[in-house]
Amino acid sequence: MSIFRHARFETSFAKPNALPDSSEPEIAFVGRSNAGKSSAINTLVGHNRLAFVSKTPGRTQLINFFRLPSGVALVDLPGFGYAQVPEPIRRQWQDLLEKYLTRRPNVIGLIHIMDSRHPLTHLDRQLLDWFTPSGRPVHILLTKSDKLTRGPAAQTLMDVRRELAQWGPAVTAQLFSSLKKTGMEETERVVTNWLESLIPDPDQEKPPAEGDSDRG
Repeated sequence: MSIFRHARFETSFAKPNALPDSSEPEIAFVGRSNAGKSSAINTLVGHNRLAFVSKTPGRTQLINFFRLPSGVALVDLPGFGYAQVPEPIRRQWQDLLEKYLTRRPNVIGLIHIMDSRHPLTHLDRQLLDWFTPSGRPVHILLTKSDKLTRGPAAQTLMDVRRELAQWGPAVTAQLFSSLKKTGMEETERVVTNWLESLIPDPDQEKPPAEGDSDRG
């Protein structure tokens, strides 16, 4: 069964300093307004209305937490880059996103949503420049890939992966379609690898057997 199934809405926050302490892993979802972030979350968890989907960009104004049965949280961050909102609100969203991603120690990775027809915009590049020095992985979902035919979709993925090389091997990308429900398995494999990397290797942590230090 998918690791994303049976997610439930837990809570929302308007200010990063209101977030409760938690030791559970958190996977953050971020993207430009109207890139398909909420639809991607709903598709992954198999729930049509878990994350609110609107035809009006910029509707996600809070940090929304969705909890999985494993304890892992999927964290839906406000969309960025939507110009048709008052400047104070845009600054508030930016502050919310920045403080969460820089101060939340249990964020284990970032799912970065990009419209496959308009990938790697200036703001997307800025986010990668800013986040990747943390050393945490980024996986890009090129959403709405059903809007492209097979050849252009494959070319877009190839071009994006080529450009992503400048940010190092921890930044990966794939095609994704909420409408066709394609790309779900690949996303799950990536996130599963992130979670498995948190599990200590028992062979590395095993203490030496009694008397081993006396041998030689």
